[in-house]
Amino acid sequence: MIYESKILNVTIRRPKVHYLPDIVYAQISDSKKTNQLLQADLLIPVSAQKLPTVIFITGGGFVSANRARSPQLRMHLAENNFVVASINYRTAPNARFPEPVEDVKSAIRFLRANAERFGVDTEKIFVIGDSAGGYLAAMAAVTSGANLFNKGDNLNMSDKISAAVSLYGVSDLTKIAEDFPEAVQKLHASAGSVESLFVNGETSFGGDDGGISAHPEAFARANPINYINKNSAPMLLMHGTADNIVSPAQSDLLFQALKNHGVEAERYLIPDANHSDEYWNQTEVFDLITEFFRRYI
Repeated sequence: MIYESKILNVTIRRPKVHYLPDIVYAQISDSKKTNQLLQADLLIPVSAQKLPTVIFITGGGFVSANRARSPQLRMHLAENNFVVASINYRTAPNARFPEPVEDVKSAIRFLRANAERFGVDTEKIFVIGDSAGGYLAAMAAVTSGANLFNKGDNLNMSDKISAAVSLYGVSDLTKIAEDFPEAVQKLHASAGSVESLFVNGETSFGGDDGGISAHPEAFARANPINYINKNSAPMLLMHGTADNIVSPAQSDLLFQALKNHGVEAERYLIPDANHSDEYWNQTEVFDLITEFFRRYI
């Protein structure tokens, strides 16, 4: 007896994607004078054309930067023909503002400088981050193409981006707990809070003692709202209404400021979504992010 094989007709909808891990994009001597490698894991769709590129900036409360997070989102973007680079960056308490922001800009410059190597379209570079990574994405957007402290007056196209996405990101480090109970607000105002370590640094390695109220000027320098200018990149901001880590008011602060400065911005709320829960891995979220980036291609 001869048995017949079945036929499976396949329509090609997704590209083949190569995974290229542990790419060193910068080497930094930290506050303890040890050499720290800053690395990126790349997803590169097979294509004869240069492709738009998304830098994914992981969250971690400013004290962790695990670039292995959010594999579903990163693969979704790669399968939609984006080169995706997930990066780590310097974290508190060994690093302080603006060093992690500078790391994100270093990654942008590295990918632009190595466009031939990784198939990057240098005119179409985007960033996306969640939580603390959303804050860093916002800083990259509002200072797009500019030195960090000059509000875009002297353009430096090497770290220019086309658009950015912040998922439940921090926007104003002095108001992270503004809508939360008083006991939580006191914890965030203390010298031991992660935002205080991020801005003030570690006292045993030259940092400044005290919490938010002790150094208002330093916290103002770390506020993305204070850098918005005509050259700031368009932004998509998303937040869950049930977020109990970063108040939804945080993304609204930045959204209102961007709109009032004439910068293109959109904000979406997801009912019942908490901080980095399963809501953020759903098709509706991934498709909205993808279409937002495509708009600026």
